[in-house]
Amino acid sequence: MELILKYFPHLTPRQQEQLAALGGLYREWNEKINVISRKDIANLYERHILHSLGIARVINFRPSTRILDVGTGGGFPGIPLAIAFPEVRFHLLDSIGKKIRVATAVAEAIGLENVTFAHKRVEEERGEYDFVVSRAVMPLADLARLVRKNIAPAGRNSLPNGILCLKGGELGAELQPFRHLAEVFPLGGEFEEEFFATKKVVYLPVIPNKRAHK
Repeated sequence: MELILKYFPHLTPRQQEQLAALGGLYREWNEKINVISRKDIANLYERHILHSLGIARVINFRPSTRILDVGTGGGFPGIPLAIAFPEVRFHLLDSIGKKIRVATAVAEAIGLENVTFAHKRVEEERGEYDFVVSRAVMPLADLARLVRKNIAPAGRNSLPNGILCLKGGELGAELQPFRHLAEVFPLGGEFEEEFFATKKVVYLPVIPNKRAHK
């Protein structure tokens, strides 16, 4: 928790309590259902929770913003972001039922009330959202194609509605089709830990495909 407070010192006592509870909950669930690499569970706060909160360094979501987390796994980045933005609505999606089971149980255990969950593929999702978030789920071109139907046309935030992805490594080829649209925010400039040296938030504004609603 000290690591989170290092970068987010203004969290409320309730937010701190919820974040502090995640360590024990994920360790307990990981013994039953492996949603985080067993060798990586010791790095939960750095590599999963703080990493997820990297999106909060790029944008401060306004109240009532609607967020779709695609391929959330055990709840990343959706659960840490939902704690950080209690007035924002999050819908967490994963095609693997046991992962959604873990994410749901963790959210219930900490009393997180601004999240909903669904065991389904993103192709089946029909809801409208302001932003889609994800963490290294699929190439950006594939994600953009699949979620275009889910991006609402009206915006209410500092960035126009679109996609916010947590990614790492060399992204030149992946971003080539979007070279005039995508913005890259290096997390190495936000967090000093070595893990973040190659980590980035990629933002892609998406023009809604209205034909998808007809």
